[in-house]
Amino acid sequence: MGHPPSHTKRNTKTKASAEVAMSHSHVTARMRESTIAGMDPTYPADTEAYRQQMKDFLDEHLPSDWGGIGSLPSDDRHHWQKQWRETLSEANLLAPHWPAEYGGAGLSRIEHVILNEEFAHRGVPTMGSNDGFSIGMVGNTILHWGTEEQKQHYLPRILDGSDVWCQGYSEPNSGSDLANLGCKAELDGDEWILNGQKIWTSAGMHANMIFTLCRTDPEVPKHKGISFMLVPMDQPGIEVRPITHIGMKDHFCEVFYSDARCPKDNVLGGVNNGWAVANTLLGFERGIRATVLALPFRAELDSFIELAQRYGKTDDPTTRQKIARFHTAVEILRWQGYQALTRNLRGEAPGPESSITKLQWSKYHQQVTEAAMELAGADATIGFGQGDVSGLGAPPIGTPNTVPNWIDSFLIARPGTIYAGTSEVQKNIIGERVLGLPKEPRADGGSWKESQSAYS
Repeated sequence: MGHPPSHTKRNTKTKASAEVAMSHSHVTARMRESTIAGMDPTYPADTEAYRQQMKDFLDEHLPSDWGGIGSLPSDDRHHWQKQWRETLSEANLLAPHWPAEYGGAGLSRIEHVILNEEFAHRGVPTMGSNDGFSIGMVGNTILHWGTEEQKQHYLPRILDGSDVWCQGYSEPNSGSDLANLGCKAELDGDEWILNGQKIWTSAGMHANMIFTLCRTDPEVPKHKGISFMLVPMDQPGIEVRPITHIGMKDHFCEVFYSDARCPKDNVLGGVNNGWAVANTLLGFERGIRATVLALPFRAELDSFIELAQRYGKTDDPTTRQKIARFHTAVEILRWQGYQALTRNLRGEAPGPESSITKLQWSKYHQQVTEAAMELAGADATIGFGQGDVSGLGAPPIGTPNTVPNWIDSFLIARPGTIYAGTSEVQKNIIGERVLGLPKEPRADGGSWKESQSAYS
């Protein structure tokens, strides 16, 4: 559909205004450096050589017509990513930030950030399909907390694909209040016996190992009686049941432990120290990729603007206001990423400020996908189940801009304000730990066992 001349002029004006706003944001950030964690969006000059090295690597190994992993049909995506994992492994880029003695390339933090940025710009994953859990979460946590024996055993198996991991955290009665978990582990000789249930376990049906938070001491306050265990899934005591979500895809599953067994030495970080270990893992999850969080949301917003053009809505004042608001939200995410990166490069652990980012992107994603449904109108009532979007968050770069794919994204966005900590919990964290407001009254200050009796 063609655009009237007045639309072109308004777009030019909007672009100029956005550039001025971005420039103003840059100056303001510099002026307030001492009050907002010293954000600095510039990179040292000596890092450009490594950035060019990563660009050359991608040019060499990606097809000339590469449009992002989202452009591949879902049936081809898994096979391609498996081959891509082998390519990264051969180039020693599968876990490039790990020390060389454990199979990594020993990259500095800033080099690892640059790698993530260049891959994200091209719509290329930095690892295999389950490696976000295997390398990004438990592998990094083993490096931090593991004994030398645990490192020597598990890290090579993660890199060669022998062990594929998933996360055993949430339970039916302990989602946002994770410390209230009740999956029980009791020591029996040289083994722990596990009984309980985990839920919302992403990709658990593809894993053979699960890092599990267990209750090992019910007689102490809930945060203090938890242990972090490395549990084999290929055993009779573990049952995995896939969950079909609202988008008609099996992304999550339930995991049931019925006298499941775990070797005594498979506790990471010490018995009853699991809460500290779990928080370390969350820091790895939210740290190094902070600057690329906004990129898929930016690509999604570009698709939204294209959708508005397709339906002839770019002159509609309400639609234009939404586009401006969405643009602002994505830019804020980008600058928050630089703020988090600055803290990370200083060696600081992710703090409660990360709750602001989680609160923002999850709500934004619901808003932009709802707006896309409104644009599509009656077209949004057909095509359900025909989309090709899976996973969580914004769709991968390159995803075709079709109404069925927007339907998938709309449905996927709904639980975004629930998983990884509900918006209500994020607001409590922001209020208490960022703004310094009085803490919410609690009635579970005794032992975990006592609190369960009070609830029953």
